[in-house]
Amino acid sequence: MAKRVPAIAVHTATAVLALAPPALLYQVGWLTVPALSTDQLQAWVHQPLTAGFIAMLGYAGAWALWVLLMAAVTNHAHRYLTARLRWHLTLHLPGPLQALAAALLGTTAVTTAAALPAVAHGHTAADTDPPPADRATPIRDAPGQPRPPADPSPPRQVSTATSTTATAVPPSPTTDSARHASQPVLTRTSAHPPPHTSGEMVRVVAGDNLWDLAAEHLGDATRWREIYALNRGHRQANGYALTNPHTLHVGWKLTIPAQATPAPALPRPEPPAAGNSGPAAPEAETTPSAPSIPHISPAPQPSTPNASAPRTPAGTTGATTSTVHPERPYTEPYDETGVVLPTRGWISLGLAAAIAAVATLLRLQRRRHARLALATAASTAPHPAPVPPPLAHVDAIGHCHLGLTSNHQQLAPPTVPAPIGVDGNGTEVSLFRLPGSGFALHGEGAVPAARAILAAVLTTGAADTASVRPVVVTTADLLAQLLPAEASVEGLDPDGTAYDGERLIVLADTDAAVTHAEEEMTSRRRLLDTFDTTTIADVNVRSDHAETPPPYVLLIEPATRYAGRVQAIATHRSALDLHPIVLGPHHGLPTIEITRDGNTRSDPHLMSRVSTMSAENLAAVLAMLTDVQARPEPGVDIDDPAATTPTAPAVEACPVPPEDPSALVHLRVLGPVTVTTAAGPVTTGMRSGSYTVLAVLAAHPAGRTLHQLAADLHPDVNSASAVKRVRTDITTARRVLRTATGHDEPMFIVFDPATGRYRLDPQTVTVDLWHMLTAINHATTSDNDDETLAALRRATDLYAGDFAEGHDHAWAVDYATSYRHQILTAYAHIAEILEPDRPDRAVAALERATDLDPVNEELYQRIMRIHGRQQRPDAVRRTLRRLEERLADLADTEPSQATRRVAERQLLPAVSRAGRTS
Repeated sequence: MAKRVPAIAVHTATAVLALAPPALLYQVGWLTVPALSTDQLQAWVHQPLTAGFIAMLGYAGAWALWVLLMAAVTNHAHRYLTARLRWHLTLHLPGPLQALAAALLGTTAVTTAAALPAVAHGHTAADTDPPPADRATPIRDAPGQPRPPADPSPPRQVSTATSTTATAVPPSPTTDSARHASQPVLTRTSAHPPPHTSGEMVRVVAGDNLWDLAAEHLGDATRWREIYALNRGHRQANGYALTNPHTLHVGWKLTIPAQATPAPALPRPEPPAAGNSGPAAPEAETTPSAPSIPHISPAPQPSTPNASAPRTPAGTTGATTSTVHPERPYTEPYDETGVVLPTRGWISLGLAAAIAAVATLLRLQRRRHARLALATAASTAPHPAPVPPPLAHVDAIGHCHLGLTSNHQQLAPPTVPAPIGVDGNGTEVSLFRLPGSGFALHGEGAVPAARAILAAVLTTGAADTASVRPVVVTTADLLAQLLPAEASVEGLDPDGTAYDGERLIVLADTDAAVTHAEEEMTSRRRLLDTFDTTTIADVNVRSDHAETPPPYVLLIEPATRYAGRVQAIATHRSALDLHPIVLGPHHGLPTIEITRDGNTRSDPHLMSRVSTMSAENLAAVLAMLTDVQARPEPGVDIDDPAATTPTAPAVEACPVPPEDPSALVHLRVLGPVTVTTAAGPVTTGMRSGSYTVLAVLAAHPAGRTLHQLAADLHPDVNSASAVKRVRTDITTARRVLRTATGHDEPMFIVFDPATGRYRLDPQTVTVDLWHMLTAINHATTSDNDDETLAALRRATDLYAGDFAEGHDHAWAVDYATSYRHQILTAYAHIAEILEPDRPDRAVAALERATDLDPVNEELYQRIMRIHGRQQRPDAVRRTLRRLEERLADLADTEPSQATRRVAERQLLPAVSRAGRTS
C-alpha cells in the first residue's frame, strides 16, 4: 500500500525553500540596496546592456520570485488555518498574480515530493488529500452572527432545471460571492455516483435544500434525512462531497430514495381568481422541527450560462421546467420585446404599456364613482381588476414597462405613439414615424396585425385631450371582419350607442372612407397655406390658432377603382400626417408580408415583427376604451333616495389574524414597507424583493403559493427565474429578521404543507394592515357612536399611505384601491358622526379623504352639502371648482350631473332649500 508523505516533511521542506533565498542573497551581499547615482542611471539609459544593469535586474528578479513564493505559502497557510479554525478573514492575491502564485506553489510541491522518498506508483496528492474544508463554505448567515439550527427549514417549491448560477442565498451578499470567485479551482477527473441509484436523480439549482427536495420528490419534507444519508460522502463531479446537510453545491446530482409506497400527493387548490386567497392556512405550523434553511454554495468551478432559465422566445408555451405545478395560475410567456397572448397573438411592450395606461385610467374612473358606505366586514382582498381576463397579463407587463403608479392620475405616455411592432434591434416602431407613403398588409397574419394596429392607434393618447388623440377612419365591413361575429358595435360615440365616434369613424363603404380622407387632406392643405408652413407638425407647435389636427389613419380594404385616389392621399402622408393602411395587396404602396406569428418578410431593420391580436382581444380593448370615454354622465346623487345602496365593487371577506402585542416583528405595509423590531427599524440586509414578498403575504393572511408569489411580483420574468428570486427573497427575509430580533428559532414566514402556501406567522409578525381592518370591523359591529368613532380614528391613524408605496408592482394596484376605499369609507362615517355637533371637523375629515383620493365625487358632494347647511356658498363653489380641476387631468372628464345638482341645491337661498327639504 502506498505511503502518505508526512505532513511535517512537507512543511519542513516548504520552510527551507522559503528561508533559503534570503540566506543565499545575504551571502552574496544582495541584501543591501546598491547606491545609485544620477550619472549611473543616465548611463544605463543610454547603454542598458552593462554588467551592473544586468546584476541589478537579477537582484530585483530574485527578490520578486521570493516574494511570490512567500505569498503562495502564506495563502496556503491561510486556507489551512481557515479550514481548521473557521476564520473569516479572506486574503486576495492581485488578479494577474494568482496564476503565477499557483504555479509557484505547484512547483514547490513537486520539488518537495521529488526530494522526499518516492511514493507508490499511481497515487498523487490530488488522490489522497481531501479538498480543503473551506471550499464547502461553512454555514454562517453573516460574519459574527450565530449559526442557525441544524435542521432544514419548511419546504419550498423546487425546480429540477439545470443551473450553474451563484447561490440563491449567499451567506454574505456583499463578500462571499467575490470570495468564491477569487479562490483557486480544484478539479477532479471523474465523479463518483452513489452506489444506490434506484431512485430519481435530481440536479441541484440555486435555492434548493434537502427539505424542499424531500417535500417535492418524496411527498414528505421530514424525509430529508433519507436523501442526506443516501448521498453522504459520495464525491460529486466538482470534487466535493455532501458532508453537511446545510451545504449543497449548485450542479450536484443527488439521488432521491425510491418510495416503497407512493407518497400521498399534497392537495393542490384550483388556480384562484384575482384576489382570491383560497382556503385559509392553519394559524400555526404542524410540521415537526422548523430549523433554518440549508445554504447552497456555488460550485467552485468556472460558471456557465444559466441553462435553467432561458428567455422564453416569442411564440412558445413558456414551459421551462420539468416539474409541473398544478396550483400555478396561467401566465403568458414574455420576452425582451413583447408579450405572447394565449390566442397565438403577440404584442410589443409599447402596445402593452398603452393598454396598461388605459387600464389605469379605467381604475381611476371606477374610483370616481365608488360609493362610500361601511361594509359588513373589512377585507384584505383587492378590488376586482377592470381588465378583461385575456388582457390581465398584458396589463401587468405594461404596468412594469411604463412605471405606472396606483394613485396618480398623471399617466405617463407610452414610449412611442401608436406602437405597432419592433425592428431588428428590438426597438419600438411607431406607425406615425415609419418612412414612405403608407403600406399594405398581406399574408396570413395581416388581419391579426390590422387588429393590433387599430388597438395601438386608439389607445394612444387615451389620457390626453381629445384634440390630440389619433383618429381612425374605416368601413363597417372591415370592422366587422376584425371583431368577433357576436360583438355589438357600440360604445365609442358620444351617446354610447355605436363605435362611430370622434376617434373611430365607421363609414358605409370604401368609397365613403376614401372621400372622407380626401376631404381631410384638402382641409389640412388649406391650413398649411393659411399659416405658410410645410407640415402639420409645424402648425401644431404654433399657439396662434385653435385647430390642432391629430394623426389621421385610413384603414380600408383594397379596391382597384380607388387605387389612384389612395395613392394621392399617400403622397401627402408625411406633410399632412395622413396614414393610409390597406388590408391586402395594393399597387403603389409598400407591402409588408406578415406570417401568422407576426414576423415580417420585409426589411428586418425597418420592421422585424408586427403586433398581432385576436378578435376577442380587440373587442376587450374597445370595451375598455368605451368605459373611459369622456361623456356627460348622470352620476349618483347622495341625497337621492333611490341611490342609497352602495355601488362599490364587492370584495371577498378574508379574516385577518388578531393583534399580538408580543410579536417580535412589526410590519408596516400602508405607506412605504418597513420592518421594525424591539431594537428599532431594520435598515440593512433586507433585499428589495424581500420587502415586496412581505407585503404580498400581508395582503394574503391565508398564504400564497410560491408560483403565485412569482407571478405576482415578477410577471415580466421567466417563470423559473422568478421562482428562484422569490425563494431567495424569502430566505433573506428570514435571515435578516432572525438577526434583527436575536432569535434563531422563529421562521417568521411559515409554510403550510396542506395547502402549499407560505404565510406570515401571526405569532411572530404583526401587520398594520391587519390592525386597520380589525379596527374597521369593530366599528361596523359597534352600536355606540363613541366606540365607533374611536375605532375609525384608530383605523385612519394606521393608514400612512397607499399599500406598498414605492413598490408599484402591477399586483399592488387593486389591493391599494381596496384599502384606500375602505379608509375613505371610514372618513365618510367619521364625518357623519361629527357633522351634527362639529361640522368643521367633519369637513376636515372629508378633505383629508380627498387628499387620499382626489377623484371620488361622493366626497365632494358630502363636503358641499355640509357647507350648504352652514350657509357657506363660497365654500361650495370652491369645492366644485377643485373637483373640476382634478377631473380635468382625467382625460378631460367633468363632474357628473348628479354632483352639479348637489352644488346647485346648496347654492339656493336657505329658505328655498328648507322648503325643498320639507
